[in-house]
Amino acid sequence: MWEILEKKCLTKSIETRLHLKRRLYCFQLKRELSIDEHMNNYTKFLADLLNVDVAIEEEDKTVILLNFLPDEEYETFVLILINGKQTLKYNYVSAVFINYEVRRKDKHFFPMT
Repeated sequence: MWEILEKKCLTKSIETRLHLKRRLYCFQLKRELSIDEHMNNYTKFLADLLNVDVAIEEEDKTVILLNFLPDEEYETFVLILINGKQTLKYNYVSAVFINYEVRRKDKHFFPMT
């Protein structure tokens, strides 16, 4: 039964793998979506790729995540985050990014006077 569902939902064809990779590598931050929605979409892309036997290396997942951030808003954040690091772990970077966004929103809604 599982095999039937897998065939219907997500085939492991070269077309599917290429389509998912293309969507992943072209993934960009859309201003109308929240950071949570972006992270959920990104995580879904990674899971979909894993389901068709395409594993993305830890550092590549992190680089793609950081790459979809617009430079004008996040350049300093990214530079501080990578400064002095030998490796970048996806879970660490995604958690820091989400915390950064929460603090940014708080500053916007509750400015310090």
